[in-house]
Amino acid sequence: MKFFLDTANLDQIQEGVQLGICEGVTTNPTLMARENISGNENLIEHYREISKRVKGEVSVEVMAEDYTSMVREAIDLSSIHSNIIIKIPCTKDGLNAIHTLTERGIRCNCTLIFSLSQAILAVKAGAAFISPFIGRLDDVGIDGVKILKDIVSAMRYYNSDAQVIAASIRNTRHIIGSIQAGTDIITSPLSVILSSLTHPLTDVGLKTFMEDAQKLK
Repeated sequence: MKFFLDTANLDQIQEGVQLGICEGVTTNPTLMARENISGNENLIEHYREISKRVKGEVSVEVMAEDYTSMVREAIDLSSIHSNIIIKIPCTKDGLNAIHTLTERGIRCNCTLIFSLSQAILAVKAGAAFISPFIGRLDDVGIDGVKILKDIVSAMRYYNSDAQVIAASIRNTRHIIGSIQAGTDIITSPLSVILSSLTHPLTDVGLKTFMEDAQKLK
């Protein structure tokens, strides 16, 4: 199981790499906008900088909605770096684009998946990665971790090579649930991953150790 960072912030990526918990990155237009990145040349340069900082895959999302534009944009994006994965939404045009790009040897991450049926169709189209959004499912009263478990189980049952990325991670419960589901990858904001370090017994134990350490000096 791998941890990716769901961000476009270079400082956060660098920190995650230094901690050994950033094995890849996922981005989207919203995350890029938070970094005040605009203009095609600036976007490409930023993606290139992200790709230099991590050894694993970097998911870069197309901003087009129709099949022809998706394919054209994806081909351009895939040329930025060898670890670029093209992120494409789970729509009819999106599946069509994934199928075409996969046949051309371009790996795709099908995003905005909210059901088992969407996941299966994305894999049938050729997606190398599928991204169920468990946090957004919780937002509308659906158990996101359960949907994730169903998807992971189906991938295992059919011996699929597609990797499942647990996305839209909001809290430690989502991280633990994703681990228990057996997902291949968890992509999360750095702040959520770091919050998983916190435990009251760790704090109490450390305080005791430090107090006892002073007695030994």
